[in-house]
Amino acid sequence: MKTPATTTELLNTVAKRGILRPRDLGAYGIPRSQLYRMERKGTLEKSGRGLYRVPGAEVTVHHSLAEASKRVPHGVICLLSALRFHGLTTQAPFEVWMAIHGKARRPRLDHPPVRVVRMAGPALEAGMQLHRIEGVDVRIFSAAKTAADCFRYRNKIGLDVALEALREYRRRRGNADELWRMAKVCRVATVMRPYLEAIG
Repeated sequence: MKTPATTTELLNTVAKRGILRPRDLGAYGIPRSQLYRMERKGTLEKSGRGLYRVPGAEVTVHHSLAEASKRVPHGVICLLSALRFHGLTTQAPFEVWMAIHGKARRPRLDHPPVRVVRMAGPALEAGMQLHRIEGVDVRIFSAAKTAADCFRYRNKIGLDVALEALREYRRRRGNADELWRMAKVCRVATVMRPYLEAIG
């Protein structure tokens, strides 16, 4: 049987992982009651429902992405949230856009608000990158995949947003071959071609 962690070990674990859920404690032999006691003493603070962090921990502009990823670990940050992460839009979404498998159970979160998009197969796997935000591993679609997704889901986010993403991607000299590959994965190559040619 594993020896329960001390308060210091728990604090080090939370600091290292950035955000901790009560269900994560089992692996460390820590009873949930210890977590709640530390919150009452102010040694830990609640970051969101069922999420804890060390008080004074750095909160970045992408904090909501870290929180959402902790709550929905199988999700991938996509569309408007991924655009914002990659600096390809002026939009500031109030929801975290996440792609989940078509057959996965829909997450029920009160915070942060999450907008779910269902994908499957290559559309869910291609272009997925792992980024570390506030100690949390966050799965985010690449800039090229996100730009292609914007055309696939243009009815949800608007053609103007998709065009802005494409212009910004090209302005930043993003890899054209990778963009074209992702357009094929998302089955929007025909739709995107005239816009790509117009942008040049």
